[in-house]
Amino acid sequence: MQRFPFPWLAACAAAAALSCTALPAAAVEPEVIGHPWVVPPPQRAPEAYFTNVKDGDVLDAPFVLRFGLGMRGLVPAGQTAGRAGHHHLLVNQPLPLDFKQPLPFTEKYIHFGKGQMEHVVDLPPGSYTFNLLLADQGHIPYFVYGKPVRLTIRARRPVPAAQVAGAPRVQILAPAADAVVSGPVRVQFHASGYNVAHADAAVAGTGHFRLSLARAGKPPEVMEFRGGQTEAWLLPPKGEYQMTLELVSNTAAGKVTAAAPAQRLVVGAAASL
Repeated sequence: MQRFPFPWLAACAAAAALSCTALPAAAVEPEVIGHPWVVPPPQRAPEAYFTNVKDGDVLDAPFVLRFGLGMRGLVPAGQTAGRAGHHHLLVNQPLPLDFKQPLPFTEKYIHFGKGQMEHVVDLPPGSYTFNLLLADQGHIPYFVYGKPVRLTIRARRPVPAAQVAGAPRVQILAPAADAVVSGPVRVQFHASGYNVAHADAAVAGTGHFRLSLARAGKPPEVMEFRGGQTEAWLLPPKGEYQMTLELVSNTAAGKVTAAAPAQRLVVGAAASL
């Protein structure tokens, strides 16, 4: 029996075989888009986190750290759009004691002021603690961060950083292709080599994600994440879907900058309550 941390998730799961009705406006956070299949995340709090490493991992440098963000969107430094912000990577540094002061520019506070979602780490062997912190247009941190992860760099390889990062692309990181789910599922988007931003900021060289779910006999459901969001919690009706992720330009109307290959998602019967 699957338990849900919030009553509205249980109610949506019970109705998933038909359709998930939209939540009352008061129950939906501003960064949750208004689509009946999109539901607020279980944690009900914004968080910045790593999508491809976990605490205690042992890696060889250089390697890529990928950034995830829940209940907020991205926007470049110097820009204001809702409660969006940009990532900062803290290396061997605790969270700041004063959240009213801008973050410094040092090798221990790495800024991603263009709307980047990843960073190639190339440090000497040793143990390091990494954390993510979201900040506003003036680099003043929001209370949006995650749990720190401690990683061990075992060795340093003679590999160019560009080779480690790979070609520019967008991906659906989760769920995996051909996943079978019953109940709310987190769909995580990622952009390598591209910058993501809130569309309202209209910053050249940035884009926002668009997710489409297609099923036989029905028109595709299209969700525009214009707020610079990089994930969504979905509860589609029962069925088999082809999910397609695109990065849409924020300044060239209708231009798709990059697209990920379609991947299959199977939504089973509603979970038992």
